[in-house]
Amino acid sequence: MDYYEDFEYNKPMSVKIWAKMLPFILPQKRKIYRTLWFMLICAVIDVAMPLILGYAIDRFIVPQTAEGMALFMALPLLLALTQGVVVKFFVQTALNAEVSISKSLRVAVFEHLQMLGLSYYNVTPVGYMMARTNSDTTRVGEMVAWGLVDFSWSLCYCVGVIIAMFIRNWRLALIVAAVIPVLAVMTWFFQRAILRFSRIVRKINSKMTALMNEGITGARTVKILCAEEKSRAEFVAVTGELKRNATRIALLRGIFTPLVMFAGSLVTAVVLARGGHYVLLGMELGMLATFINYAGGFFEPVHQIANVLSDFVATQANIERVTGLLEREPDVTDTPEVEEKYGTMFEPKRENWEEIKGEIEFEDVTFRYPDGNENVLEHFSLKIPQGTYVAIVGETGAGKSTLVNLLCRFFEPTEGRVLIDGRDCKERSRLWLHSSIGYVLQTPHLFSGTIRENIRYGRLDATDGEVEAAAALVSADAVIAKLEHGFDTDAGEGGDRLSTGEKQLISFARAILANPRIFVLDEATSSVDTETETLIQKAVARLLAGRTGFVIAHRLSTIRAADMILVVKDGRIIERGKHKELMRSRGHYYGLYTRQYEEDAEKTVLS
Repeated sequence: MDYYEDFEYNKPMSVKIWAKMLPFILPQKRKIYRTLWFMLICAVIDVAMPLILGYAIDRFIVPQTAEGMALFMALPLLLALTQGVVVKFFVQTALNAEVSISKSLRVAVFEHLQMLGLSYYNVTPVGYMMARTNSDTTRVGEMVAWGLVDFSWSLCYCVGVIIAMFIRNWRLALIVAAVIPVLAVMTWFFQRAILRFSRIVRKINSKMTALMNEGITGARTVKILCAEEKSRAEFVAVTGELKRNATRIALLRGIFTPLVMFAGSLVTAVVLARGGHYVLLGMELGMLATFINYAGGFFEPVHQIANVLSDFVATQANIERVTGLLEREPDVTDTPEVEEKYGTMFEPKRENWEEIKGEIEFEDVTFRYPDGNENVLEHFSLKIPQGTYVAIVGETGAGKSTLVNLLCRFFEPTEGRVLIDGRDCKERSRLWLHSSIGYVLQTPHLFSGTIRENIRYGRLDATDGEVEAAAALVSADAVIAKLEHGFDTDAGEGGDRLSTGEKQLISFARAILANPRIFVLDEATSSVDTETETLIQKAVARLLAGRTGFVIAHRLSTIRAADMILVVKDGRIIERGKHKELMRSRGHYYGLYTRQYEEDAEKTVLS
């Protein structure tokens, strides 16, 4: 099974990549600044605690006196209380910043996905889009908030400790500092290897998400084809690859962490030995205790800084994937002038929308799909008066949807123009056009929720009475009345709790509720039973009166009353005319119609 391949990512730390996140990070800058100040306070307190311990040893333990100890103990208690309050606030602030950044990223990605054309959805698996919207955006939010928290505390602590050690005793400070270059080289080596395998794991995880989504959404087909073993084998192979690379990361971390601990213990031992010698020569015992504390706790923050830097580099891959999607240009866009007058997809200016009548003209249109090499239409012209019933017929895969895709502005003509009511459709917004088109697909899609809510998607401000009236127009009310809760029956995810015929009737009622001036029926009756088809055909006859209608037909017997029939073969329109005209010409349409008539007659006899 082939999958959309994720891109390879091997870039070093880049400010330019992170700068792409500034529009999402800057609105949270106050929270981030506040968090950094909180971490600075925590680091200062952590640096001060060993100094207080050393002072306590020299002031109270060595001279074996308790005089003034009660007052002195108030200082570490006050610092501990302060640190507890600061930790509470920095966790709250950092968490708030994380979810805010993740939310704004998710909204931006989701909105952009709504703007992208059909060609993107044709080549991109749902799992990869879900990974961009969920895991990648979450990763960026976590890294900005908590990565900065860990990095700022570790850096402030390390700098504070080094300054404190050199001020107190530069000889012992040099012993601790001498190990830092060795630790830096060791950290660079291990983190580089860990980062390489982490990138592989993230890429495999994205592939696993796509495979899991496909396995879940296609579960019914898998069961019908008895392909459970194949589906399982593919998933096991991907998760096995994930496990192998995750194990390598665990192994590297399992080696690296003990080495860091060994370095810290070794330095502590050397400091203890040399410090003990200095104590015999007259150095304060408290100073030795302070350095032992610093030496034992110094290398974990260094390790943490290395981890954070590696994570920042690794997160750049998530940023690139998210920004790669956000920077992808839609195939079809409205000009700034059009958006200024008519509004955008999410902020429409309906008060400026002209009423659509339904006169359509294809003016010298040439069209080639974005990923195609040949023209599907060449210098095609056709004028369709308002209220015309147009049927588009042809064999499966002939390209019957091309004209409809151009009419709905799912794609733009390569050359030529598509006119709506005498004006180029590019001069008005896509939302203006789409709001006037009732589109019923061959495979209907319902949303999670009740049947009433699904019908109301056609016009969100419709009353319950208008919803029920729309259902009655297509005779869906009788079918809905037989369901357990009528209009309040839960349709299930994707409408899975309903039959194909029930879903088709509901999607038809949804389209009718919008009262569109143009109807597009994309083989809307090919997947329903004869009784349901009869109900829909009667509704079509009533509703197309006075409206412009495009019917992509599977059963040719249903479109004999069409005002114009367009016959498509190999992506090109080879015949046009009314049913009787095409039958008299005995061309391709005649062959399609007679062959289908013979097949239907044969089925009737056999049944």
